[in-house]
Amino acid sequence: MKGIEGKVALVTGAASGIGRSTALRFAEEGAKVVLSDVQVDAGQEVVNEIEQNGGEAVFFEADVSKEADVSDLVDETVREFGGLDFAHNNAGIEGTPNSIPDMPLEDFQQVVDINLTGVFLGMKYEIPHLVENGGGAIVNTSSVAGLTGTPNLAHYYATKHGVIGLTRSAALEVATEDVRVNAVCPGAIETPMIDRAAADNEKVREGLLASEPVGRFGEPEEVASAVVYLCSDDASFVTGHPMVVDGGFVVP
Repeated sequence: MKGIEGKVALVTGAASGIGRSTALRFAEEGAKVVLSDVQVDAGQEVVNEIEQNGGEAVFFEADVSKEADVSDLVDETVREFGGLDFAHNNAGIEGTPNSIPDMPLEDFQQVVDINLTGVFLGMKYEIPHLVENGGGAIVNTSSVAGLTGTPNLAHYYATKHGVIGLTRSAALEVATEDVRVNAVCPGAIETPMIDRAAADNEKVREGLLASEPVGRFGEPEEVASAVVYLCSDDASFVTGHPMVVDGGFVVP
């Protein structure tokens, strides 16, 4: 894709799933990649894979719910590679299912802290560097959960709706600074999150599969392609957009 080679990309939640695939895809396109996660060993394994394929990458441990961690992460990225061009704010958790009356506040707050505050903090510290660098692009991971609703996952769905709101507001704030801000909204993707949701319950997996009109789960690489496209020059007139990558999930 145009405009990726030689640039610097930061990916959070990069140890597995969509984040891992996005880091690998950025590297394939010639970007220098900074990976971050709380899973240190798995994150370093992705770095090793990138390096074995001739790419440049480094891993920094960071908890996106902690402001100091995010600030340090962005600073380390700039120190390591001399700047920042792209960011994929991807780290997130699904939370423990529960009804709103029965949901402990700490459970709700944990999902908000990681899924929503984490995206806010990412942009808070990424945007100044992108502006100083003369432009760039941010992609935040929302979900089809940001466009729909379901019982017993109010915390997750609320945060994913919030990510779209943050994305649209940020896009307008920096529209004249040559910085674009978009989101991806994945459907049911074959990731560890799906595995956890369907653990020891094949009916859950079957139900998730039935929700996909195309008759299959998406692959993390398919979402990664959308993320890298949104960062590329091919998407130079796209900003404030929640791009759905869901096999038709939200159509019916």
